[in-house]
Amino acid sequence: MPSSDRRDVTTIRTFRTDATNADQSGLDALPTVAEALEEPAFKQGHPEVIEGHAALDTKVRWVHTSDSADVARLLEGGEMLLSTGSAWPTEDDALETFVERLHAAGLAALVLELGSRYAEAPAAARTAAARLGLPFAVLRSEVKFVNLTAAIHSRIIGSQMEALRAHAKVRERFTALALRGAPADHVVTQLARTLASPVILENLAHEVIAAEVVDGSDEAVLADWERRSRAAGAAAPAETDWLIVPVDARGTRWGNLVALPGAPHPAGRRNVLEQGAIALAIGCLAEGGAEEWNRIARRGLLEGLLEGRFATTADAEARLEASGLPVAGRRMYGIALSGTSAPAAAVEAAARAIGAVARALPVDGGRAAMTVALVSMPQLHDLDGGSARALLKALGDGPRTTLTIGRAASGVDEALASMRDAIDHAADAGADHGPGARVRWADERPLAHLLNSLRDDHRLLDHGERMLAPLIEHDARAGGDLELVLAAMLAHPSNRTAAAKASHLSRSVFYQRLAIIASLLDADLDDGETQTALHIALLARRGRR
Repeated sequence: MPSSDRRDVTTIRTFRTDATNADQSGLDALPTVAEALEEPAFKQGHPEVIEGHAALDTKVRWVHTSDSADVARLLEGGEMLLSTGSAWPTEDDALETFVERLHAAGLAALVLELGSRYAEAPAAARTAAARLGLPFAVLRSEVKFVNLTAAIHSRIIGSQMEALRAHAKVRERFTALALRGAPADHVVTQLARTLASPVILENLAHEVIAAEVVDGSDEAVLADWERRSRAAGAAAPAETDWLIVPVDARGTRWGNLVALPGAPHPAGRRNVLEQGAIALAIGCLAEGGAEEWNRIARRGLLEGLLEGRFATTADAEARLEASGLPVAGRRMYGIALSGTSAPAAAVEAAARAIGAVARALPVDGGRAAMTVALVSMPQLHDLDGGSARALLKALGDGPRTTLTIGRAASGVDEALASMRDAIDHAADAGADHGPGARVRWADERPLAHLLNSLRDDHRLLDHGERMLAPLIEHDARAGGDLELVLAAMLAHPSNRTAAAKASHLSRSVFYQRLAIIASLLDADLDDGETQTALHIALLARRGRR
């Protein structure tokens, strides 16, 4: 068969996807050189790869057929060139230059059909291909080039149609999330599930706002996050396997979405990440951007810690460090602020003023809301009385404000215990609160600390129910305050005047309440053992609320 029957007119460019504008989705959908040569149409020509084996995973963007020695000027990169070699240069130097020009034009592979001109591939062409690492294959049997191009083009177009359908589905999903006002952490979760790889949302300081690891551990993904993220952001795309997409809109940039390596996605991994970034940017415009992200970060971090959502201590430490709260080599304190409406951001700012780093979160501490925080201080610095008073003053030392500070801690487990101590001790702060703001220390209440550690013991729970049930039922039925009066009495066992004042009652009314309590419980409230038993029961009850 004459070669002219199997080749395109060399002056006509074939239509193909744009290499300069194609994103990873197009590349993911394209066949490799090796896959193209495995097509049944190619198999009929008994293909044999003779050079460039190491580059057989190069993607084929289109198939071009030409015998022209000047075909390189018609290439745009990523093509597989089919040729009979009928018009190739005859001189070795010119033939090597011909192959070099093909390589410089971005050719994916050169395929030569033997028989029309060459019985074997010319040595000069093989030498140049080997030196350049260009895949060079020969077809030892005659085939119709139109069948080869049709087979590969059908595969490419089919893959591209699949990519378009996948892209439309991804766009629809994340547009719906944006329109529903989905929070940033939920968008990150959906991205990670779609890409089947870890996805991290970070702010401009490279602090993690939300992260979904999918498989593996937080420690493996988030360890030394800031340094790794900065290095990946500064590297050229070819030098890193991280995908990084900015979250920005209307000239404002809030941070970055980062996807770690994973399997290809039909819509293209970058396309998926960009759709997520658009949804996040819309959320920032609607909800206020940085402050909403900070709220989500605080909630995910501290609620996750308090509710035990981290698989290992190392995972929790990695998440804390990645979020900008240093743990290693630091002195940690759990604190709880009650009796004031200071927002979490104000607590964090006050901590910075005393040389600490903190993450704070409003929580329900039982009878009253409070703000709890985990504070990280340099190893050689304590959260002492002076620092605590400065912290309290910065937060607005109102008449009912109480700053409760847990025990000094080292490491995540101790820090978690310190936070729980602070929350538990802050929950009953109102019962014995005198006038003015104050600081309370968990170390000052050893009994409460012991009972908090035993809060789930069924014997302790049974004791509390037996001792306090009549009182609790009376308060529930009559809307009374006897439990608070009892707490005030137990907080000031030897000073009824102080107890009455803490209850905000006159002495006469206070004594009337005590008489009712003694009658309901059938107990002598002046007996030391009875007071101890009631104190334990009350602390156990408050530890469960």
